Amino acid sequence: MGDMRNSDFYAKNQRNEGNHAGGFGISLLDLRTLMELRGTEAVVKIQEDYGEMEGLCKRLKTSPTEGLTGDPVDLDKRKEVYGPNLIPPKKPKTFLQLVWEALQDVTLIILEIAAMISLGLSFYQPPGGGGETCGTANAGAEDEGESEAGWIEGAAILLSVVCVVLVTAFNDWSKEKQFRGLQSRIEQEQKFQVVRGGQVIQLPVADIVVGDIAQIKYGDLLPTDGVLIQGNDLKIDESSLTGESDHVRKAADKDPMLLSGTHVMEGSGRMVVTAVGVNSQSGIIFTLLGAGGEEEEKKEKKVKKQDGAAAMEMQPLKSAEGGESDEKEKKKSSGSKKEKSVLQGKLTKLAVQIGKAGLVMSAITVIILVLYFAIDNFVLKKRPWLPECTPIYIQYFVKFFIIGVTVLVVAVPEGLPLAVTISLAYSVKKMMKDNNLVRHLDACETMGNATAICSDKTGTLTTNRMTAVQLYAGDVHFKDIPDPSSINAKTLDMLVNAISLNSAYTTKILPPDKDGGLPKQVGNKTECGLLGLVLDLKRDYQPIRNQIPEEKLYKVYTFNSVRKSMSTVIKLPDGNFRMYSKGASEIILKKCSNILNGAGEARVFRPRDRDEMVKKVIEPMACDGLRTICVGFRDFSGNPEPNWDDENNILTDLTAICVVGIEDPVRPEVPDAIRKCQRAGITVRMVTGDNINTARAIAIKCGIIHPGEDFLCIEGKEFNRRIRNEKGEVEQERIDKVWPKLRVLARSSPTDKHTLVKGIIDSTLVDQRQVVAVTGDGTNDGPALKKADVGFAMGIAGTDVAKEASDIILTDDNFSSIVKAVMWGRNVYDSISKFLQFQLTVNVVAVIVAFTGACITQDSPLKAVQMLWVNLIMDTFASLALATEPPTESLLMRKPYGRNKPLISSTMTKNILGHAVYQLILIFSLLFVGEKLFDIDSGRNAPLHSPPSEHYTIIFNTFVLMQLFNEINARKIHGERNVFEGIYRNPIFCSIIIGTFAIQIVIVQFGGKPFSCSPLNLDKWLWCVFIGMGELVWGQVISTIPNSKLRFLKGAGQLTQKDEVPEEEFNEDQEEIDHAERELRRGQILWFRGLNRIQTQIEVVNTFKSGTSFQGALRRQSSTTSQNQDVTNVSSPSHVSLSNALSSPTSTTAAPAGHPCRECVS
Repeated sequence: MGDMRNSDFYAKNQRNEGNHAGGFGISLLDLRTLMELRGTEAVVKIQEDYGEMEGLCKRLKTSPTEGLTGDPVDLDKRKEVYGPNLIPPKKPKTFLQLVWEALQDVTLIILEIAAMISLGLSFYQPPGGGGETCGTANAGAEDEGESEAGWIEGAAILLSVVCVVLVTAFNDWSKEKQFRGLQSRIEQEQKFQVVRGGQVIQLPVADIVVGDIAQIKYGDLLPTDGVLIQGNDLKIDESSLTGESDHVRKAADKDPMLLSGTHVMEGSGRMVVTAVGVNSQSGIIFTLLGAGGEEEEKKEKKVKKQDGAAAMEMQPLKSAEGGESDEKEKKKSSGSKKEKSVLQGKLTKLAVQIGKAGLVMSAITVIILVLYFAIDNFVLKKRPWLPECTPIYIQYFVKFFIIGVTVLVVAVPEGLPLAVTISLAYSVKKMMKDNNLVRHLDACETMGNATAICSDKTGTLTTNRMTAVQLYAGDVHFKDIPDPSSINAKTLDMLVNAISLNSAYTTKILPPDKDGGLPKQVGNKTECGLLGLVLDLKRDYQPIRNQIPEEKLYKVYTFNSVRKSMSTVIKLPDGNFRMYSKGASEIILKKCSNILNGAGEARVFRPRDRDEMVKKVIEPMACDGLRTICVGFRDFSGNPEPNWDDENNILTDLTAICVVGIEDPVRPEVPDAIRKCQRAGITVRMVTGDNINTARAIAIKCGIIHPGEDFLCIEGKEFNRRIRNEKGEVEQERIDKVWPKLRVLARSSPTDKHTLVKGIIDSTLVDQRQVVAVTGDGTNDGPALKKADVGFAMGIAGTDVAKEASDIILTDDNFSSIVKAVMWGRNVYDSISKFLQFQLTVNVVAVIVAFTGACITQDSPLKAVQMLWVNLIMDTFASLALATEPPTESLLMRKPYGRNKPLISSTMTKNILGHAVYQLILIFSLLFVGEKLFDIDSGRNAPLHSPPSEHYTIIFNTFVLMQLFNEINARKIHGERNVFEGIYRNPIFCSIIIGTFAIQIVIVQFGGKPFSCSPLNLDKWLWCVFIGMGELVWGQVISTIPNSKLRFLKGAGQLTQKDEVPEEEFNEDQEEIDHAERELRRGQILWFRGLNRIQTQIEVVNTFKSGTSFQGALRRQSSTTSQNQDVTNVSSPSHVSLSNALSSPTSTTAAPAGHPCRECVS
């Protein structure tokens, strides 16, 4: 840290040193040096220099119990002296930078060069017109005005390039702005508990100042650096700063230093804030990274930092599971990167393929034009190459070059990235309204492919308002909360004390916000339920807490996922100790050797009494869906004092006071949401820490399981027994036997959750790789949230750690919001498909027209500028129009697409080819016989600078109008009949169609020379519109043709997993690649093949002619095996090797032998 002295912000903060920190007894520099110490060094330094913690607080002018007064002048002064708790964000890119980035597009650069050459040549006047000598180069009488207008084409191309660039830049800019808005929202929503004026308040993180007293508890992400004043059993995960995966124990007398950006994994406590913003440890790191510096650098490092943290969180899990060595794990984690989403992988591949095809077509076009011209002039007409004719020839060649570039421009779908961006940005904005705060854009679309959701129970499926409804005390089981008089007074006192003292003091029950509302529960909900019981028994917990404040608690064993209980030790007036414990009933009862009877006396509690109690009390409660909590106590003599660290001997030999049944009612909208999920082909599984009977009861209420079905409800122990071999290692084959039927996993640890998610994702049991979404709220859910394809964190109950690991935050903690996310995700996928269907039709037609036109008539019927306009409608406007379709409930009526279904389904291929055929027939008819039909001059073989002809204008106009009407057809991609359905719900779509039509009229009537258009009369306009409207009729004709008649289209529309997995992935000993790589490779092979098949359709047709229909049938049957039935693989699939599959695209289509025979077990 020594080298920090030369950095600029250091100098800024030096200003305040002179007057010894503006009236505070400790300067910024002192605090920085203090915070760099660790462990005992720090303790010694605080004792020697400041005289214990009290001295440090005095110098910071704060009280360790009351906190700051909250006086605004004081707060401002602190911000001035020690800095605010903000890390200044990096500057956003300016609009000009974005414009510059948009200009880097290769096709645009090619166009710019072509335009420049065209401009340069148009200003060049050949000396003394070569007359007849230069041959066809000068054919056609050109009047002066026309040759003057030669520059227009170049200028128009440049103008349209400017348009495209501005639109792209504007889109990027608004996206950036939206994203910043989202970030600031997330930051504003993050609050932290601080003591001010003796009151505990929630404060936005940015408002915390040095000297504040902050309360920290399990699950917090520390917002500032601080020194611990008092802590209970505090453990911190510092891996994000130090890379050490072991949790660090913190105590005021051993290691009191708490650093910002670290996670509280256990315990609670209070700290005094000593460094904020750029002066805190994570702030210093950010500054070193150059928070204001280079965008990319920061991004990469931040990703590394986060991934590092994730990797570290995973490490203890791995070593606990045994089996995998840490080395391999480290190698993996260091190389791990966020997986490319399904859609991105498919799109990138598709764009590259189309681009290549376009490049080839444009090159061929140019070559043919040049050769035709050269052969015609120099070979057939035997003209010599005259020096004075060179510029004219060059002008011709440039014109050919521009035509070639035009073909390329139209072929490349640069609207794709735009469509994806618009669609995702639009969805994310709308999802905010549906209570989904999306942190990673691609999560939105991955969610549409989800096949499984592993949900928590508490708070997600249930309301998370715990209320005690049953009680077992003094040998009596009360089905309702009893009158206090019916419980022995001694037992009652013991019970009230045990609950009041042995729960976090931050947990409270406050009066309701509105009259007639329910009391407000603050803090841990289970504890709220118990405090509610105290209030129901007409007693109050606050006086008891005031009597023994938090500082006086002698020792606290906080709740964690290993103990599953919480215990508090207090010192009694006579010098002895009493410990109160509470926790899951089956865990506490095992540690009880006595129980209070009806008279409030302890009687012996034997194992057989316990079994009877489980049968008579606990199981009936659990079957009603109640969570059972047992409360107990134990007395210790103060002489000699027990060894409090020897937990096993302390937490035994308890005396049970009572068992409480706490209910957490199911949210009313959950059963319906789960029904929707199941209908949409998504399996919902419940993973909970509750006991199995409670879990099963809730699962039945929610509709996760239906009585009489074949499913599994098991506990974590049993789950582990089934999936691990003798050595205790997890085996994929064993998991594959369990997960298809598993619906409820009870009493599960965070590791079980992670193992289950990993097992489902890695499974090769079903055709499709499963896409798993996970919900979580606790710190311990972090690993599972990170591992899942989409992690949902709870916005209200979730800890900061969970939110950090998640992809989407549910702002209302409600399961039904997940269903909305599925709907939006599917909608994104469909929007992109709609856009593709539209775009590819235009591409196919435009490329073929430009190509054949150029080869037959030496001049593309669609000029460069016209092509650019078409490109603008198809790309920018269509992507806006089709990407903003709102989702409908019908999206939830189909199964998920799965990872290996190509973007372009067979129905879409049918539509694209069908509409392309219609448009090509009409355009070629117009091109070759149009002048006869309309009785006008032919536009073919026009000389170089001839005026625009009506003939070619009609072709251009018809072409654009056909696209417009086809855009309406493109709104449906599953072969629906009614293409107008719901069109009024999308005002953007309507306005774009109308707007484009209006601009088209302007271009044709007034576009003139730049657009190579000649005005048309009403008669011809009506014909153009009529031909365009034919698209709608033709669309109906196409949807009448059943797909089964067009068997060859299947080739482009279906792939099974085996085709797709290259052989090497099955070699275990190879270095493991992460999913992103694997998916990407899969995606590449997939697309390569998909397109290969389109190209080789004819081959496939032939294969079908030769093959029997039996093979086709077999293939169809195997592909429709429903993936949410529980399917077991009987024979191992034979893997088609990569080289085979690529060399003969038909081999996989016509070789169903590789399909495993399957048998349904459900």
